[in-house]
Amino acid sequence: MTRPGRTSNDRLSTATVGPVRAENPIRGCEQRSCDVGDPAVMITDMCLRFVFLLITRVITWLRLSRCEEAWKTSEILILRHQLSVMQRGQPHRLKLNWADRALLATLLSVIPKARRQGLRLLVTPETILRWHRDIVRRRWAARSMRGKTGRPATRRNIRALVLRLASENPGWGYRRIHGELAGLGIKVAASTVWEILKARGIDPARHRAGPTWPQFLRSQADAILASDFFTVDLLDGTQACVLAVIEHATRRIRILGVTTHPTGEWTTQQARNLLMDLGEQADRVKFMIRDRGSNFTAAFDAVLADAGIRTVRCNVRTPRMKPLVSHCTPSGRFVRV
Repeated sequence: MTRPGRTSNDRLSTATVGPVRAENPIRGCEQRSCDVGDPAVMITDMCLRFVFLLITRVITWLRLSRCEEAWKTSEILILRHQLSVMQRGQPHRLKLNWADRALLATLLSVIPKARRQGLRLLVTPETILRWHRDIVRRRWAARSMRGKTGRPATRRNIRALVLRLASENPGWGYRRIHGELAGLGIKVAASTVWEILKARGIDPARHRAGPTWPQFLRSQADAILASDFFTVDLLDGTQACVLAVIEHATRRIRILGVTTHPTGEWTTQQARNLLMDLGEQADRVKFMIRDRGSNFTAAFDAVLADAGIRTVRCNVRTPRMKPLVSHCTPSGRFVRV
């Protein structure tokens, strides 16, 4: 059956000629240039790649030539070790053991900090820093093992000296022995002296033959005077020094004098005035407790010694040896603590 508008001659011409193909519009040299298998195109492409690789390698070589040999070698070792870790054939997440961490952390410490950010690492630089902290903690933990802790042992000659002082002086306690050792230039703690005496079976705190200082103050209160300076603010803003004496038995305070510039001569004169004020009561006073201030001179002690009063000097920085006069307010009021 034939379509309308077409004759038998047209059908015959179409079957004889066959299907009509589209003609390629590109001809001549344009067709040869677009051919991928053209040898000229391949040579040009290879030359460009070679020049690019050559330039990049030269730049890398120049950069590495300016680097130090130590961290350059460390970088190569890090990359090699990472390759060996990846070649272990672990199916899932890579697991680094303690040896891998120690090696990477040690090698990365040689590389400068600015270069670490450009490395291709399996872990971040922060993780490396955490490994460093772990290494330091393990190091000090190994040094502080059992048997190596605490203070070093006391030398034998010091132990022998402590025991000798204790045997030759039965009345000395560990505090006295510690003070004698300090005077000889031997630095040892008082607790160490205690342990040496305790280990040998010697009582470190021996009972004293005489009374203690508080017992002395209570038993001799009627015969004890204590003197000290305190300051007061005047109306014009200046400070004046007041020399006061307190009686331990009655807690009575005697103001001997006030001056802005206390000297040794002035303090000695106040001692004479004190003896005159005491009158007949001076016979019952036996002790005068004072500190080691420069205002209390030898002349001050001599004036009191002529009246039969013995001067007792306090130890350095021990206000409890004169507990009453050390707690007088600037107004002269006694405060008991």
